[in-house]
Amino acid sequence: MGSSIGANIRRERDRRGWSQARLAREVCRAAEVQGEPVGRQEVSRWETGKRTPREWLPFIAAALGVSVDVLREPQKPIERPLPTLADFLPNENPLAPPRVREGRRVGMGQVEDLQQRVHGLRLADDVLAGGDLIRPAFRELRSAVRLYRESSYSGEVGRELLRQVGELAQIAGWIASDAGLHAEAERIYRLGISAAAQAEDRTLAGNLAGSLAYQLSNIGREVEGLQLARAALDRAGLDVPPKARALYLDRVAWAHTKTGEAQPAMRALGEASDVLTQDSTGAESPAYLYWVDAGELQVMESRVYTELRRPLRAVPLLRDVLSRYDVTHTRELALYLSWLAVALADANEPEEAAATANRVLALSADVASERTAERGRVVLARLEGFRDVPEVRAVLDGAA
Repeated sequence: MGSSIGANIRRERDRRGWSQARLAREVCRAAEVQGEPVGRQEVSRWETGKRTPREWLPFIAAALGVSVDVLREPQKPIERPLPTLADFLPNENPLAPPRVREGRRVGMGQVEDLQQRVHGLRLADDVLAGGDLIRPAFRELRSAVRLYRESSYSGEVGRELLRQVGELAQIAGWIASDAGLHAEAERIYRLGISAAAQAEDRTLAGNLAGSLAYQLSNIGREVEGLQLARAALDRAGLDVPPKARALYLDRVAWAHTKTGEAQPAMRALGEASDVLTQDSTGAESPAYLYWVDAGELQVMESRVYTELRRPLRAVPLLRDVLSRYDVTHTRELALYLSWLAVALADANEPEEAAATANRVLALSADVASERTAERGRVVLARLEGFRDVPEVRAVLDGAA
């Protein structure tokens, strides 16, 4: 607290262009004391946090023309602005083949090392939010692109490098989107689609296109999102691994939901469930789809029902999912609870909705995710219609 007060005193003094000696004189004048019981050295001690000006604080505030609360205000940590993709990649086409490959020779060993780092970043995203991971994600993407551009390798190794660039772009794009950097996320996804296309990996290209479609559907570009989600599904074809096709169908379902088309959304959900339960025809799922399972499809189904205002179907599904969910995945837990809060409000259960909203806000408080922050705003807006309920009013007033 003392250091915050000191920093605030210095800030207000600097705004007035006063020296420490001038502030000492003005404080004595405000306190109406004779002589100079406060001098420059005392002001210096206050500003450096070596001494807290307890009894002098009202007179310092009066001298500076601010309230005591302004001087007591906690200091917010100075955060560097989030980077952009341009900070990490060359200006020209980052995946253009280098004119002359004279760099160090790389083989499958280096590709496997990169693959492990990409997977590690994906696992980190399970428990950390976009704001926490954006810098390491961009650094890894830069490193992967440089490895592809500046090294020499065989054709097979080159394709694997491109595939890893694509996988890294998918998780980096997701992280950027979670941090609220939607334009950057779109650029990263498109970079990844280019890499996957050059590597002739239709499954990866479909995953990247579907990820971008999901973002577009969520930021007010619903028609574009639906078009891209359908294109990703159609281009992938029927011979992609079942998990991949189920995921593409899930994104198509969400895109239809965001455009208000209930029946196509329900059909896509049904197809996704059918595909996932089918035996694989020899097409092994990529490691990056480890998280796609029946539980995740259930999450999407419950979200679709919530968005379509069908709470009697949404609430039991969400409660079932949440009863089994890993509490270390704070961001996802907050997100799924936000859907439950909305569904409970739609079911005319404002007290339960308020209790769930409290959990959402508590979990979101220390999560550097724009996605959870936005969902918190959606929940509060939905609760406004029940402001006369004491439990709801307490939540709304507390958030305000």
